[in-house]
Amino acid sequence: MVLRRGWTVLAAVALLGIAPVARAGEFVRADCRSVVRPTDAIRFDTDEHLRWYKRFWTGTCDHLSFCFSGSPNWNDIVGKLLAKGGPAEQPALLPKACRLGQLIGLEWARDKDIQKISTKDLKVFNSMLEAAGDPLKGVEAVDAKARAMAGQPKVLTPKKP
Repeated sequence: MVLRRGWTVLAAVALLGIAPVARAGEFVRADCRSVVRPTDAIRFDTDEHLRWYKRFWTGTCDHLSFCFSGSPNWNDIVGKLLAKGGPAEQPALLPKACRLGQLIGLEWARDKDIQKISTKDLKVFNSMLEAAGDPLKGVEAVDAKARAMAGQPKVLTPKKP
């Protein structure tokens, strides 16, 4: 009887369209996971929003129309930034680059009618990062531009003594 009731509840939830979106595990770089919200804790507008967000991080198209797999993707960009910055800059660079990826990715992945960051903007951001002599300054410049576009306040990070 308990099993039957459980199936009835599950069927009702599915029919009402309020079943939780199935998530296939975390796809954000392992070294970013401690500084960004877990994907399962993020509220996405639609399942497609989640899939475009995954595309942003991984380059993988998961049943997305008009999607091109591959690079650039944010997991690769973070790796390039860390290599460019070197070991001394990595402790400051990694969390900023990871948080920037979440900010940009969540906005870019939204429906094209409401997104505030477009694919064209991603290309501009990538050019800014590549042109920056100092990757940390490049990330900070892109962060300021992305926050202004997304309408989000600047996040202050405490200075080390």
